[in-house]
Amino acid sequence: RIRAEVSGALSRANCVLVTGGTGLTPDDVTIEAVAPLLEKTIDGFGELFRLKSYQEVGTAAILSRAIAGVIEGRAVFCIPGSTGAVTLAAREIIIPEIRHILSHASSKPQR
Repeated sequence: RIRAEVSGALSRANCVLVTGGTGLTPDDVTIEAVAPLLEKTIDGFGELFRLKSYQEVGTAAILSRAIAGVIEGRAVFCIPGSTGAVTLAAREIIIPEIRHILSHASSKPQR
């Protein structure tokens, strides 16, 4: 179901944020559902998210499995569902970089 929702959202938007389901419990399957769809990963997103989370919550940041990547020239971000995590990711990482990310993600190969 998560894959279908992401695919549907990508048909209407150039950027999709998936919130929640990124933890370690058996119900947390967002990463497993979305990761196989990613054509390219944006590894720096997860790294920076964990660094910024560490600055706010300390070592609990290691539990974050936030990821980002590109599907058909569109950006997808999977982040924890807490209000703090969503605010952090959106305000401090995604919004400042989304135009840059999309310009690279949607560019055609040079010949």
